[in-house]
Order: sequence, then C-alpha cells, then structure tokens
Amino acid sequence: MDSKKFSGIFIPKASFYLFVIFLLVVIIGLLEIVVAIPGFALFLFLLYYNFRSNYKRKKDITKYIENLTFNIDTATKDTLLNFPMPLVVIELDGTIIWYNSSFKKVFGEEELLEKKIYSMAKDLNPDNFTNETMNFSKETVINNRNYHVLGSFVKTQDKINEDGLILLLYLIDNTEHVNLKRTYDEEQPTIGVFVIDNYDELMQSMEDTKRPQMLAEIEAKINSWVGYTNGVLKKYERDKYLFVFENKYLKSFEEKKFDILDSIKEINIGNTIPVTLSIGVGTGITSLIEKFRYANASLDIALGRGGDQVVVKNGEDISFYGGKTRELEKRTRVKARVIAYALRELIDQASDVMIMGHYNCDIDCLGSALGIYSIAEKRNKEAHIVLNKSNSTIEKLVAKIEKTQKFKDIFINDDAIDKISKKTLLVIVDTHRPSFTEQPELIKYTDQIVVIDHHRRGADYLQDAVLTYQETYASSTCELVTEILQYVDDRIKLDPIEAEALYAGIVVDTKNFTFKTGVRTFEAAAFLRRQGVDTVSVKQMFQNDLDTYIHISDVVKNAQIIKGDMAISACPPNLKNAMLIAAQAADQLVSLTGLKAAFVLCNINNFISISGRSLGDINVQVILEKLGGGGHLTFAGAQLQGITMTEAEEKLKNSINEYLEELPKE
Repeated sequence: MDSKKFSGIFIPKASFYLFVIFLLVVIIGLLEIVVAIPGFALFLFLLYYNFRSNYKRKKDITKYIENLTFNIDTATKDTLLNFPMPLVVIELDGTIIWYNSSFKKVFGEEELLEKKIYSMAKDLNPDNFTNETMNFSKETVINNRNYHVLGSFVKTQDKINEDGLILLLYLIDNTEHVNLKRTYDEEQPTIGVFVIDNYDELMQSMEDTKRPQMLAEIEAKINSWVGYTNGVLKKYERDKYLFVFENKYLKSFEEKKFDILDSIKEINIGNTIPVTLSIGVGTGITSLIEKFRYANASLDIALGRGGDQVVVKNGEDISFYGGKTRELEKRTRVKARVIAYALRELIDQASDVMIMGHYNCDIDCLGSALGIYSIAEKRNKEAHIVLNKSNSTIEKLVAKIEKTQKFKDIFINDDAIDKISKKTLLVIVDTHRPSFTEQPELIKYTDQIVVIDHHRRGADYLQDAVLTYQETYASSTCELVTEILQYVDDRIKLDPIEAEALYAGIVVDTKNFTFKTGVRTFEAAAFLRRQGVDTVSVKQMFQNDLDTYIHISDVVKNAQIIKGDMAISACPPNLKNAMLIAAQAADQLVSLTGLKAAFVLCNINNFISISGRSLGDINVQVILEKLGGGGHLTFAGAQLQGITMTEAEEKLKNSINEYLEELPKE
C-alpha cells in the first residue's frame, strides 16, 4: 500500500484529537464537575489555537498563491510583449485589440489599436479564414517581407461578439526561406529545342549561293535572342538547336510572347518561303533527361499544330505561344507513301480492323473511315466502323451506305467493346484526342492503334499510337486517306460510294475548294474523280430543305458584330439540326464583306456547341482552344457543358479579347 495512503489512514487530523478531548471532558464532567472545569478550559484553548493556526496558514497560502499568480501574469505579459514573434489579437471584424512590440515593428506605425488589420494587409482579412477547425495557416507579404501566418480562434468569457471569439495571429518571417526557394527555382536549368520549319522546302526555294547566308542569318537571330541569358546554344542537327538556360529567363520569354517567332520571319534573302521556327521547352521537374524529353514532346506538339509556335511543358501544364500563321503545304509525298506501307503491314498482321472517329461524326470523319474500311476489306480483313448514332450532317450518307448490301453490317456501336481484342488494329480518324473519340474506352483494349488526322495537335493527344499520320497542312482527313489509298495498292478500285464519301469530306472541309486548298488537295480530288465520283450526287448530300435555309438566314440576320470585323450569333433553343445550321450560318457570315471571323453557338444535349470560321487573318483555332476546343486557323469548334447560352457568349468574348491582346503590336 502507498505510504501516503497509509499515513492518511493511521495519522488522524487535529480535529479528531479535539473531538476525543471533548468526549473525555464530558465523561469527566459527568463523574466530577469540579475536575472537568480545567479540562474544559484547556479544550477551549486548544480549539481556539487550532482555528487561529488554520486561519493563519490559509492566509499565508492565499498570499503565496496571489504573489505567484501575479508573478506568472507579469512574466506572461512581459513574454508576450517582448516575444520575438509578431503576435496580434483581433476581433472578427478585423479590429486590432492587442499586439506586441514585434508586431508593431512589422508595420512601423506609432499606434495600431482600433485599426482594421486588412487595411494594412489584405491577406489577413478575417473573412478569409474559417473557424471550423479553429486553427489555420496562411502565406502573406507585408512591406516586402514574406510571412507564414499561424492563427487560432479563441473563446472569451466576455461576449465581445455573437460567437464570443477573438482571433490570434502569429507571424513567422520566412523571407529568407522564400528568397532561397525563389533563387533555387530561378537557377534551375530549363531545356529548349529549336527546329527550323520546312527546312528542305526553305533551302530548295533559294539559290545555292544564298543558302549559307540564310543559315548564318537564322543563327545570328537566334544567338541575339538568347544571348543575354548566358545560356548554352548548340546546333546538333542541320535544322535543330539545343538551348539550356536558367529558368528565371523563361518568364521574360513568355512575357514577350517569344518574339523570336516574329523576328525570324523578317529574314528575306531571296527565299520564297518564309522562315519560321518551332520551339519546345521542358521545365518543372528536376531531372535534366526528363526536361529534355518534355522539350521534345513539346516540339512534337508544336509541329503537330502546324509549326511557327512555341509549346512550354511545365510539369503537367502546357502553354502555347504563336501559331498565328497558315501551315505550308508539303510538296513531297514521301511521308504518305511510308505511312501507306506501314499501315498495310499493320493491317496484314491484325486479326481484324476497327475504325473510330470523333463523337458527333461529320462527313470528313465518316468519309475517311470508309476509306480505311476499303483498305482493310481489300486486304481481306474483317472491318467495322464505330458509330454510336447518326446526326443531321451525315444522315444522308449513312442511309446511302446502309442501303448498299456490301456495307450492310459495317457499323457497330455498343457491341464494339465485345469485338475488340489485343490483336485488333484500331484506326482513329479525324481526331487525335482520346476523349473526343466515339468510344474512348476502346483505346484501353488494344495496343495496336493508328491515328490519322489533319487538326492541330492539342495537349491531350494520344501518345501511345504505333503509327501517327498528322499533317495540319492537309485540307481534310479524307485528303490524307486518299493519298494513302494510292500507295497501298497500285491498282486499287474504289466503290462509287467510297469515292463519293471521300470526295464529300474534302468538299465540306474546304468549303467547295475555297479554304485550305493546295495542289495536293486537287490531286486527291482528281484521283477520286477518276474512280467514278458523281459530283452531282455529292452535291445532293448537302442540299437543305426550306425550313433549314430559313433558320440559317435568321441566325445570320441576328448576328452581333464585335470588334468591327467579327460576328457572333446564336441558334434559337430546341432547333432541329442545330449543329448543321450553326456550321452553315458561320460559313455564310464569314463570306460577308467586312467580316474576318464568325462564331455561331447552338444548344445540343445540355451543352453549348460553338462553330468558328475565319478567312485566315484571325486564328479561330487559338480562340476556341482557350475554351477547350480545337481545329484549324480558318475553322474550329468547341463545346461547353453546364453553362447557359449567355454565359457561353461571355466566355467566347473573353477568349476573343485575350487572343487580340496576345497579338503583336504593330
């Protein structure tokens, strides 16, 4: 047993002894009263003495505790007042009710009481804090010093407000740490890869004697642009340069929108093709080899978007600069021939072929898919086109295909996932974004994927394809597939409906051979014409009924002109064939005198679809890419979900304003 407990049991208190004495005196008094009187007097004396001793002891203890409390309070106050960490107590409305000397030094003012703290430091507004967890932390800058703010809500006995709470803030000066981190980030090496676009075509457009002068001028421009960074610029191929520089200069490049893109175009030494650069930049990670991979991946995106631009990959974030000029058509067909041979081998090795385009399939998508189907069918492979449902833009062609006995079972939808296997060759046409495809989940079930597309490459492109043929100069995917067809088999013969579908895709995307039409576009059209295309039959695919024509006219009539040369209009709600009407209305608007670009919005299945068109002076692809869309310089599209038509129009206008602000000042 504990000794303290033992003593408490067997050593009674003084009151016990007094009680025993009192009993003895009473007993003596009963026996002899005279003898009991002195004993009773002694008892009274002992009782008085006991009470007096206890009173004095309690008084001494109370005094000691009071002195101790006073000393502690004094020490506490002195500690808080002279605490090296700035400390302030504020009410929930931001009024300062107490602070220590260290806090006063932060602001350097004579008197801070009763002032609102957010008038001196906006980040410290109590409205920005929550009292759900009672404790919080925050970063802020005060008088060019960085502080890590620790805070807590404290309940008070005095009801100074409804909740009875005050706010304690502790400021930890971490300026040195922030500066050290900033220095570390700024001195991190960043990798850039430069490439001269269309190097072969550029050299061929010049006299032999001027070619060295051209290269010298290009290198002089690049060296002048990067010179102030003290970075390392090294040419490692005839048209490629490696640039290593400190990360702090990247912000300067971005603020100037990589003006080297415009500067390099000023070179004119007898060249008929303008000089343009594509640049890929990798940053945001520590490994140099990973940064180099990021830079090469960024360069691939820049080239896939038509060149003449910069793509910066900072970790998972990708930024785009430039890309305001038209793509140059490549005159050589070498790549088309190589792609055709590779595609033929992949088809021969596959168990079957599945062709998939983008959702809301259009004529170019369906026509190119039918062209690939023709190749697979002639290689004796089972093939199918993934099409979930038809729409107004393709319903006439789909009906015509389904009426043909040969193509009776060509289309599959939900059962595609049951037919696909690891040995299936999945050919994706007219898109390179997995999320844009008809059934994105199919991509997970095979490693044999081919991508054929003519759109500018976006950040979320399909990276795991075994074969990618993406040429932004091409008018349409149908043009690319038509060229492939000519090399897959020298004696290939297309069915009339296959040829007409390919021809229709070219006609639609070029707006009857008006936009993005090059020499190779006409050559592809000529090949299809020799295959038996009936141009009248193709024309009939695009005929509108009277109601559709009236709706198109109404959309054009209600257009709003902004910035003097751009038009924005919207289709009325619950409109049949809304996407078709929006696209054709945009085509009509951009053909009007004085307009350089047009955007038409329509509401389909709880999302807002935007069709953008231009004559080439304005890059609608860059504008709509800011809204999650994409396309080409002269025609593009985007889809916005979960917003109203008014909100979509406002977002579109903001994107247009951002685009105009990014243009170089004349």
